[in-house]
Amino acid sequence: MKLDILAFAAHPDDVELSCSGTLLHHISIGKKVGIIDLTRGELGTRGSAELRDEEAKQSSKILGLHARENLGLADGFFEDNRESQLKIIKMVRKYQPDIVLANAVYDRHIDHGRGAQLVHNACFLSGLAKIETGEYKVWRPKQILHYIQDYTIQPDFVFDITPYFETKKQCILAFSSQFFDPESKEPETPISGETFFKFLEARSREMGRLIGVEYGEGFISKTPIKLKDFTELV
Repeated sequence: MKLDILAFAAHPDDVELSCSGTLLHHISIGKKVGIIDLTRGELGTRGSAELRDEEAKQSSKILGLHARENLGLADGFFEDNRESQLKIIKMVRKYQPDIVLANAVYDRHIDHGRGAQLVHNACFLSGLAKIETGEYKVWRPKQILHYIQDYTIQPDFVFDITPYFETKKQCILAFSSQFFDPESKEPETPISGETFFKFLEARSREMGRLIGVEYGEGFISKTPIKLKDFTELV
């Protein structure tokens, strides 16, 4: 299946937290969208890899994704090397996305910046004909964009996600092991506190304010974005 947008995430829930509103919008207008999780999040303080697998399935249903796969790279220890690049190249060639979304270029969690660079490099290599991947043919996405995560980064552009904000919260809450639960006996983490969703809402409002809407999601691009005419900016 060819996808219009393929979002990569170092961990299950990275996409939900950072750009699920944008994906919901594109799915609503008929675009085909998928997610590739690099790891199963097995080093996470709360929950387990098996539980997060099930949570990812539930979130995918809420999003209405057309595809989701997990590459099973080592959480916390994956590297930007040939083995990892080839796994991503196969996904890019399999789904032939026009747009790739990837982790923040730098962030609190070391996997985020490393994942961003890994995906960026693999997308370039995916366009080289002498790299063979069996049945999957050469493909290079038209654009790679990076979503914004924990650290505040000035966006290059912002999507209006106001109509999708409540559904975005449902996608995030599908990962119930990771977020606030007054009955949980597991250790507290930077994202499990009761105030974390206030931060998420504040971030969405901050991004939305930049473009004059209630809620937004910001992105950056390492490369120039092609426009046919200025009306595409309106």
